[in-house]
Amino acid sequence: MALAANMIPASAQDDARSADDIARELSNPNTALASMTFKNQFRFYDGILPGSDSEWNYSLNFNPAFPFPLNNGDKIIWRPAIPFVIDSPVPFVSEFAAPGLASEIDFANHTGLGDIGFDLAYAHTTESGLLLAGGLFTTLPTASSGALGTGRWSIGPEILIGKLSENYVLGLFPNHVWDVAGWGDNDISVTTVQLFATWLPGGGWNVGSAPIMNYNWNNEQWTIPANLTIGKAVTIDGQPWKIALEANYYFERSDVFGAEWMIGLNITPVMKNPFVGLLK
Repeated sequence: MALAANMIPASAQDDARSADDIARELSNPNTALASMTFKNQFRFYDGILPGSDSEWNYSLNFNPAFPFPLNNGDKIIWRPAIPFVIDSPVPFVSEFAAPGLASEIDFANHTGLGDIGFDLAYAHTTESGLLLAGGLFTTLPTASSGALGTGRWSIGPEILIGKLSENYVLGLFPNHVWDVAGWGDNDISVTTVQLFATWLPGGGWNVGSAPIMNYNWNNEQWTIPANLTIGKAVTIDGQPWKIALEANYYFERSDVFGAEWMIGLNITPVMKNPFVGLLK
């Protein structure tokens, strides 16, 4: 049973099939459901810098998704990503004024808004469940301090190809961005690839892996995690939700300083789609 673009059918809200439908639709990158995802992420760091393994921070990422359904059944999907970071550790050289004492590395913790990103994609799903999409990904230099952002506006293409069935969702979602404007000193040329494989065993559960890998062409550095995600779709007082736990272990990262683990709690309420009919 397919979900309507702007609501969950009332007749299905209280049974397991409704939970299965919600889980499947929210695992589908080409979904017609509008939602708001709140990603609570805890990062634990390591590296060769002294004291690296004692650093950690929390961030809240707000990721709403707004599909614009078209007459032909395709969609235009807009997905902003708004990060708020608390106590992000940034290493710096601390110089002692006393004679004979050498410089040492210390960490400054920064809190505030990060660079806002979003993608805008044209999405098509075939009758056989083949998922196709293409569009643009961009980031805006909105960070409240230089330590939390790049100071550059970046933009580039993205594509998606995947497969949706009753029991699984598989896919590949790469993009590449270059900096095109701004005041920051660093050039940006980053390729990001997300692989996703989700199993839907029933009862609203989903189990899978969706690692987000990136390669920075300027410093020739890969960041690659192993990811495990477990989620459950539920309906509470008629309101559909998805709650998921995820864990990332970064087996490829900067040796100097970088996140080694990320533990996340993702909370996603489904909302009425305000854009149904807007482009029809």
